[in-house]
Amino acid sequence: MTFSLLGRCLRTGHFGAVATTSGLSIGARVPFLRAGLGGVLTQHRTDPRLGPRGLDLLRSGCSAAETIAALAASTPDAGWRQLAAIDSAGRTAFFHGARVKPAHNHAEGADCIAIGNILASDQVPQRMVEAFLAQPEAALGDRLIAALRAGEAAGGEGRPLVSAALLIVGTESFPYADLRVDRDAGPIEALASLWTEYAPQAEDYVLRAVDPMRFSPI
Repeated sequence: MTFSLLGRCLRTGHFGAVATTSGLSIGARVPFLRAGLGGVLTQHRTDPRLGPRGLDLLRSGCSAAETIAALAASTPDAGWRQLAAIDSAGRTAFFHGARVKPAHNHAEGADCIAIGNILASDQVPQRMVEAFLAQPEAALGDRLIAALRAGEAAGGEGRPLVSAALLIVGTESFPYADLRVDRDAGPIEALASLWTEYAPQAEDYVLRAVDPMRFSPI
């Protein structure tokens, strides 16, 4: 009951992820990113342990395909899992376990991948990728929100959505943005509103951490 996307911005080198579902607290369970390495999505019968494991594989030098293959091969309950990864070169890979419920699908594009399960339409991931790629010069957060909106417009999932999350990593060990909506009748638009408010302040939050002497709120 989830659709999500991983993407890389070639202009900034940032990686981002968005996800939404009819369950609570998706931001804590599905998207995992690490600056300079890439990211992992873990969903369906979600096992959040697979996210950090996938990031460790990427850090060890594994490609996205090698990372997904290793996760699937080493997970006893892999049949219940749906996974995706993007690596530092923008390469992508996915895995659908045999027990993942329909409609489920994936779509890949340049520097991005979308996956979904228990969807109202199997075209949801493709529409997400198309929206993400439509404006390559736009801010990464804007492109990620556009992907979520496109997925919802293509049918989304069969149940009403209640949570959504946007995660971006830049060059630091902490997230550039980590925004979550955990109980809302319109979580995608609530997340879009959060991003609109947060985006102009994002660089300031980084500066506060890495060079507080240069930061001035006035």
